[in-house]
Amino acid sequence: MDPFSALIRTASHEQHVEAETSTFMSDLLGGRLGVDAYARYTEQLWFVYEALEADAGTLAADPVAGPFIQPALLRRAALERDLTHLRGAGWRSTLTALPATEAYAARVAECARAWPGGYVAHHYTRYLGDLSGGQIIRDRAERTWGFARKGDGVRFYVFEDIANPAAFKRGYRELLDALPADDLERQRIIAECRRAFALNTAVFGALDEEFRLSA
Repeated sequence: MDPFSALIRTASHEQHVEAETSTFMSDLLGGRLGVDAYARYTEQLWFVYEALEADAGTLAADPVAGPFIQPALLRRAALERDLTHLRGAGWRSTLTALPATEAYAARVAECARAWPGGYVAHHYTRYLGDLSGGQIIRDRAERTWGFARKGDGVRFYVFEDIANPAAFKRGYRELLDALPADDLERQRIIAECRRAFALNTAVFGALDEEFRLSA
């Protein structure tokens, strides 16, 4: 039988591709959108990571979610530094979540509170994605808008405490494989993983509407 990390990756592949190839992300990475669109996207990420990390201290003791709570992954402080660079010191006063972002963050917070397995699904889709595809976004952002390499504006994508991302991801997948959950619970986690990608794609759709390119 395939390890759980392989099952979860295969089962969510379609949703993963849909998120990566969304119109908004394609336009952003293609240099067809201004830095304001990038800043707006970064603002939306803040709400999601606020939900992911607000209860991290409590979840660290949980037998299911606990092993995944690793300080090297935490992104909120880096996001806040990026937002200070992008929006100025008063960024909190102008911060607004799109309805799609509110729905995404609310679901993450609900899982963090009541369902550790579901929280793991959201943790996996976000952090492993940031470690992988996020590096493409960082590279394009540096080239397109002139941010310093791995500096302010793109710090969200810089995992300073992870010296070997490939080895880290291997270790993360081993944690998934060792997850203390029966087959039914694992199927529920896979379904939540798909839901996480769908929620993320909805945010891209809302951002696309906000920054729709004039024909």
